[in-house]
Amino acid sequence: MKLKFPRTNIEHQLLKVRNKKTTEDQILNEVNLILAATERKDDLVLKEIHQGKSINKNEFDPELLETNRIFHINDIYRICVDYRLRFLDSKFFKAKIPYEALMQIKAIERDHDTTLKGFKVVAPSKLFKLENADDPLLFAPIGNDYFYLIHKWGNDLHPFRKILMWPFKSLENFVLLLLATSFLTALLIPDGLFSQQQTTTEFFMVFFFIFKWFAGLSIFYGFKMGKNFNTEIWNSKFYNA
Repeated sequence: MKLKFPRTNIEHQLLKVRNKKTTEDQILNEVNLILAATERKDDLVLKEIHQGKSINKNEFDPELLETNRIFHINDIYRICVDYRLRFLDSKFFKAKIPYEALMQIKAIERDHDTTLKGFKVVAPSKLFKLENADDPLLFAPIGNDYFYLIHKWGNDLHPFRKILMWPFKSLENFVLLLLATSFLTALLIPDGLFSQQQTTTEFFMVFFFIFKWFAGLSIFYGFKMGKNFNTEIWNSKFYNA
């Protein structure tokens, strides 16, 4: 008759080893302490994001920095102007900060042996708590106008956003749009509406009249809604900047 030995359950053996050293209550207490410490750290990071003051630099370890995460203020300016985004202190950001961003911050702080402060966010205006006068990026300052990309979340921007925001990039772009729109509108006006045979001079008079009309509406709308061009609002905390 063959002797059959029971197979070894490694989980049960592990439990035996653990239970010789500590009780279940002690384990639960230790876990609770770890979770409480993690929660306190999360609260500190969130407090810095939502209430922290702007600073010029953090103490990063240069050897651990990833070059594909380092951006100069001029690069950020160009993206904000092209896509009509804001680059503001994180305390103005009103959308929810994902937990992945907190984990990334804590990982960087642990690796660089530092505490990050002065967070900045690139995002559309609607995601900020702006004072009255879809793709967030969280940054921390390195120094000398360089910023370190901490985390990106949310949906990507609309593929045509850059084209749609081109007219609002600067005053020159907006005037070009008005001129093109006025010229096309003038071409749509049928001959004989103002005279039997429209001359070139009359066409340009109609074009100038239409341009003045479009420009007047634009100025009225701009002042009423507190709108401004991308080059002016990219780092302004005022809603009507």
